[in-house]
Amino acid sequence: MLRRLVFLIIHLLYRLRFRGRRHIPAHGPALVVCNHVSFVDALVVGGASPRPLRFLMDRPIYESPWLHWLFRLVGAIPVDSERRDPGGLRRSLDQVSRALRAGEVVMVFPEGRLTTDGEIHRFRRGLDLILARDPVPVVPAGLAGLWGSWTSHYGGRALTKPPRRFRARVALYFGTPLAPAEADRQRGEEGVRALKAEADRWVASRGR
Repeated sequence: MLRRLVFLIIHLLYRLRFRGRRHIPAHGPALVVCNHVSFVDALVVGGASPRPLRFLMDRPIYESPWLHWLFRLVGAIPVDSERRDPGGLRRSLDQVSRALRAGEVVMVFPEGRLTTDGEIHRFRRGLDLILARDPVPVVPAGLAGLWGSWTSHYGGRALTKPPRRFRARVALYFGTPLAPAEADRQRGEEGVRALKAEADRWVASRGR
């Protein structure tokens, strides 16, 4: 019910185009990796997915007083830096492993933070750490259209500016899964970049 509600809300807020949702395996574990543009990315990806997703997310956001209950309800996995929480990364990776070994789909934003310029930044090593423990299919996803929204860092810090756009075009394209033997952060990043470029073209076009 929660996923359906999210799906309805994001359809009201944006003109959405999804492609390739069939690439998320119907059964068994998988990782979905996507570029990180805004604070609503997880809602868009989670609403588009035909299966429930476990999100790996920054602990300060996870512990938000207003949304902590929601993140716990959907099974989000908090992660913190070793500097702020020694041993925290290992505990987060343990949770990811348990989810994957239980046959769940885990969603990761491998850049580790929101883009500050609208472009994809280099993927961090966390993706390789996950795959070294649990080789699973990796589904790349490219997201376009949310750069410029008040939930992105466009024009200043996210969430500090009044909303100025409504029913903006947003595209989310899923690609063919990378086999466990081939999957790593470099190939995942290449796939996400290619998909985002395709999604950008639709967002910039006038016709559907």
